[in-house]
Amino acid sequence: MRSQWIGLVGDVGGTNARFALVDAQGHVRHPRTYACRDYDGLPEIIADYIETTAGKKCPPRAVVAVAGPVLDGEIEFTNLHWTVSEGDLLAQFELEAVELINDFAAQALACPELEGPDLRTLGPALPRGPHNCPIVALGAGTGFGVAALARSERGDIAIATEGGHAGFSPTDEVEIEVWRRLLARHGRVSIERILSGQGLYDLYCTLSELKGQRPALANEAEVTTEGLVGDPVASETLDRFVSMLGAAAGDLALTFGARGGVFVSGGIAPRIAERIAGGAFRERFEEKGRLSGYLKDIPTYLVLHPYPAILGCARELGQLERL
Repeated sequence: MRSQWIGLVGDVGGTNARFALVDAQGHVRHPRTYACRDYDGLPEIIADYIETTAGKKCPPRAVVAVAGPVLDGEIEFTNLHWTVSEGDLLAQFELEAVELINDFAAQALACPELEGPDLRTLGPALPRGPHNCPIVALGAGTGFGVAALARSERGDIAIATEGGHAGFSPTDEVEIEVWRRLLARHGRVSIERILSGQGLYDLYCTLSELKGQRPALANEAEVTTEGLVGDPVASETLDRFVSMLGAAAGDLALTFGARGGVFVSGGIAPRIAERIAGGAFRERFEEKGRLSGYLKDIPTYLVLHPYPAILGCARELGQLERL
């Protein structure tokens, strides 16, 4: 008898892996989250999920979003010491079809489906623009992910990128000094060096040093928590982080012509939602000189759905089903 599950979908980042099942109506069921550090590799997590949730038999098809570039059906994770290929997964789990896609490409696929409580408008409530306008999805977590969605009447095509590794562009004296110090440490300063969990903590440490203070907090989680309740340096760090995120989002909107909207997700943004909605994000988003008017017409959103990449994988799975 054919299983009620048509597919397995997953979202594997540098810290957590999430898996779910898709039923014949396209509904996502039974999401579970795993800590990557507890496993030796992705197949071990998939096997665990199938054993405990899928009735010990893998569905015939799978789409898995992964944090990093997928080249020739293989991923070497940017922030994990794992390598996985579609061929290995096909053989090990006896799948009919499997596809690895970039995690933010999956999130971009989900964006047109998000509405209501899944989104929070950042800045003015604006129309998303004509259906054929591109969309950008971006976000900070373990790293910084970027993808675009090209749209047409024939369907949507996700464009995976490594935009988080583009160069960081400082815009005032403090940011220039932050850039200078990170440059001395790393040799190059990408967006991800600042707009990520480690980047947030490095930003906090650098701002502390600029004030002649030793960093009093131990990690990014403490900076977030203390910044939200009023610690002066941690609070300034969050404000700077939000401003830099807005500036990067504006640059990416210009790069892709994203008049369909810019969607901010990732692990950090929902935890500092009030700061992002407070105005500095949108101000820096629009602050683009001669192109400021162009940016003012682009809507920006904070993604509140807990599993946007899973939703995107389910959309991609539907396309596999139609092949």
